[in-house]
Amino acid sequence: MDPLTLTILVAACASAACWLLSLFTRDTSWVDRAWSVVPVIYVWIFAVAALTSGADATRLVAMALLVTAWGARLTFNFARKGGYTGTEDYRWAILRGRMRPWQFQDFNLLFIIGFQMTLLVLITLPAHIALQNPSPFTGWDAVFTVLFLGLLIGETVADQQQWNFHRRKATGQASGFLTTGLFRYSRHPNFFFEQAQWWVFYAMGAAAAAASGLGFFGGALNWTIIGPALLTALFIGSTIFTESISASRYPEYAEYRRTTSMIVPLPPRAAALR
Repeated sequence: MDPLTLTILVAACASAACWLLSLFTRDTSWVDRAWSVVPVIYVWIFAVAALTSGADATRLVAMALLVTAWGARLTFNFARKGGYTGTEDYRWAILRGRMRPWQFQDFNLLFIIGFQMTLLVLITLPAHIALQNPSPFTGWDAVFTVLFLGLLIGETVADQQQWNFHRRKATGQASGFLTTGLFRYSRHPNFFFEQAQWWVFYAMGAAAAAASGLGFFGGALNWTIIGPALLTALFIGSTIFTESISASRYPEYAEYRRTTSMIVPLPPRAAALR
């Protein structure tokens, strides 16, 4: 079977499973639990196809290993926060309270399941481009591999800082919200590193297409850019919603917003004079 077709079939089955489980359990976080798993499966489908094709599969195997490392880190972080214990994301509960039951079920099917599960396919499709354009592993691939790993380390550090803060908060040693470490330069540094990794993944597919002589359009710039672009849009929208909740809980969050970049790490702005 064509690897793209197989990926779509696996995604359809995963989406159906998430939707049915959300109905039976009244828990809409099943996509969250699949988020770090299904992209790994999709990329390995393309990597295995490359390995069995007889062409140079170095780039695709590297892409699959990088996404596997991404998935392992995210799965670990999600698990230690109780993500697999049946606890629903608090944001879905808030939205459920703001909607009529039928509205929330439409939102669940079309956005939580439909859009997000489709997005998880789209962000992996640079692997499809790499499979269609087999070429030797280049210096650019090495640069992108190192960059991806650097961003992965950055996200690991940000998540650990956040984990340590919430552990201190749970024991009464801290309060409010995190503003130190990487969170001094970005209100959501982990979001920045997460998105950036998928932009680098896109760049690896684009490098494969460019190496095959497709030029700028079709090579460096190709249709799979829709994946990381939509992921960035999703993160921006999610961040705005999450911050509206934080701002309602902490009056001082307004000053943190004023002095600290939302996603991209930047030097903090001066605090307002009091």
